[in-house]
Amino acid sequence: MLLLMFAGWANRHQLDVIECLWEENRVLKERMGGRRLRFTDAERRRLARKAQALGRKGLNELETLVTPDTLLRWYRELVASKWNYSHRRGPGRPQVIKTIVELILQMALENPSWGYTRIRGALANLGNQVGRSTIANILRDNGIEPAPERDAHPRRSTFLKAHWECLAATDFLSVEVCTMRGLVTQYVLFFIDIASRSVHVAGITPHSDNSWMTQIARNVTDASDGFLRGTRYLILDRDAKYSDEFRNVLVRESVHVVRLPPRSPNLNAFAERFVRSIKEEYLSRMIFFGQASLRHAITQYMSHYHEERNHQGLENRLLRPLRAVGESHAPVKRRQRLGGMLSYYYREAA
Repeated sequence: MLLLMFAGWANRHQLDVIECLWEENRVLKERMGGRRLRFTDAERRRLARKAQALGRKGLNELETLVTPDTLLRWYRELVASKWNYSHRRGPGRPQVIKTIVELILQMALENPSWGYTRIRGALANLGNQVGRSTIANILRDNGIEPAPERDAHPRRSTFLKAHWECLAATDFLSVEVCTMRGLVTQYVLFFIDIASRSVHVAGITPHSDNSWMTQIARNVTDASDGFLRGTRYLILDRDAKYSDEFRNVLVRESVHVVRLPPRSPNLNAFAERFVRSIKEEYLSRMIFFGQASLRHAITQYMSHYHEERNHQGLENRLLRPLRAVGESHAPVKRRQRLGGMLSYYYREAA
């Protein structure tokens, strides 16, 4: 009888302790206000061992700080870590250092016809001994195809760089000009040399008829000072302004005309980028009164474009720098064009 009485008292005492701990958990959750507790690895292991003894059914009856699923997952990770022998592993085969990996990628991209053995030989010339399988794995991990497939599909940028010394492009841009008769659309015809990014504004007119375009073709193909002398290919779109007579003059002067498919501005990307630059940097910010004001503004912009504007496609360089860089202690000066919309900063040379 005494044993049964003691067992009942002990059971009630345990229930009271459990009720007290539950209430502490409830108060703690209320004070947390929904914030997430951060446990250390040691705390997770301690909670996981206790949670495994209760099982999922027992955990569902308790108001634990974390969900039963999380506690049981911690226990599974604890068991799995017991059989983890990764700390006993040796260093294994050393990885290829980053500089050699970059050198392999550079050789593969710059020489599409080079296979694994050719790249291996080039690396050996530099004192780097790398296996063919290692080179193959590096190229595969970086998404570079083997030599036959890589050489069969050269990149567009590689093709352009190989041919752009003889490539030029042309396009129109339109500007609305205020006149006594109202707004008049002026058409600006320009040519751009793909290799140097040099731009030549061939003419400005409100009526780009056949006779005007034919005369422009004669001007740009002049043997002494024509912009297209030495050019073999001229890229242009299918605008009706490029008449048959215009194209015939170019062909007679050995300039092959490459007409782009309809609605394909990306194929004339260099000319389109110039149109975007000239419009964003000043055309869309000004109101022009007559063709003379437009012509003056374009002349100012072209001087800025060739002499004072850095070009990101040419490693952020100037096309035609006119002055040497001054001493670092010389005062900085600013050259303004078109009322300060175009600026160029320089130091005066000694």
